Amino acid sequence: MWETFVRKVKLVFEDETLRKRILFVLVALLIFRLLAAIPIPGINAASLQAFLNNNQFFGLLNVFSGGGFSNLSIVMLGVGPYITASIVMQLMTILIPKLKEMYQEEGEAGRARFAQYSRYLTVPLAFIQGFGFLLLLQQNGIIPALSLFALITNVTVIAAGSIFLMWLGELITEFGVGNGVSLIIFAGIVSRIPRDLSQTVFTFDVSQLPAYLGFIAAAMVIMAGVVFITEAERPIPVTYARRVRGMKVLGGISTYLPLRVNQAGVIPIVFALSFLLFPQMIATFLSRASIVWLATGAAKVVAWLQNQWIYGGLYFLLVVIFTYFYTAITFEPHQVAKNLQKNGAFIPGVRPGGTTAEYLGNIITRITLVGALFLGLLAVLPLILQGVTGITAITIGGTALLIVVSVVLDLVKKIDAQTSIREY
Repeated sequence: MWETFVRKVKLVFEDETLRKRILFVLVALLIFRLLAAIPIPGINAASLQAFLNNNQFFGLLNVFSGGGFSNLSIVMLGVGPYITASIVMQLMTILIPKLKEMYQEEGEAGRARFAQYSRYLTVPLAFIQGFGFLLLLQQNGIIPALSLFALITNVTVIAAGSIFLMWLGELITEFGVGNGVSLIIFAGIVSRIPRDLSQTVFTFDVSQLPAYLGFIAAAMVIMAGVVFITEAERPIPVTYARRVRGMKVLGGISTYLPLRVNQAGVIPIVFALSFLLFPQMIATFLSRASIVWLATGAAKVVAWLQNQWIYGGLYFLLVVIFTYFYTAITFEPHQVAKNLQKNGAFIPGVRPGGTTAEYLGNIITRITLVGALFLGLLAVLPLILQGVTGITAITIGGTALLIVVSVVLDLVKKIDAQTSIREY
């Protein structure tokens, strides 16, 4: 195994095309990190840090912006609008049959058009999100009151930064290695590690050494669990019927259909946080209203949602629900059964058509339960660790950890595929 690893690493550096692709990714990520260090003017750093610490939604936004939101950089929205647009487009496939047909039945061309519509939707979403966040931050005293011209200028710059990152991610996907948008998020998460480690060192307490050691052991176990669940799949045996055409005998081979335990990835966590914390944002706005009863009711809603037990319970439940919901969107047993029957394939012991669809539906329902419970536990993991250890300086961010592991696994697979092609 070690000799294989050394041979592949050597091939990466020796092959000019692959070396250029990796270099392109590194240069693109360096440009992203430089942009993330350029802040908009007039920031109250102390108020911004306190605001981020007390708001889980903006903490997630900071993850997807690659840390750009923590210093209100010109790319403070990161790829958040593009991710939101992609989620909206996925949901629209339920309401618009033509979009569903384009995404599932028209092949690569249909998916390319679908992705283009997502890019178009990203532009207005970037302007709307930029405007809303600036108003909210201005309301909380993090940035000074802006004139109309300054507000329009800042919104335009912030939206342009998000659109530029979307374009940069597409370039990485096309000319580099791996998924560009995922790599941008990954680079932002990894860039925060030195700062978090330094904060841990400065707040180190010898009396809490057992808790720190337990934290490290838990981190190793959780990381192994994330890798296991991310890679876990249920293979469904598939056999192709034997057909005779002239002098040739086609088919008769056996393969398998892989059903992933975690079909939805990190999307259910994003859905759940948006669904749970968007009302909190609205309530925060309304808590400063001039109408007394409205402000009082909004303040009670904010206090209720900030209760860790209530927040954690709702968060876990919503992640489980949205895991099933998103899996139902992305995996349709009837369509899979139809494609198998069209290609002359069948599952041994199961009749083609409706029976196959029912069989696949039952399996995906059972294995999704494992993935849903795992994602729910991973989502509330930071809250559990804070409650058990009492250490707020270090936490294992469930969403960030899942993204990092998924991106690393995908990147390793892509590089391994590239090297295998060149070896042969």
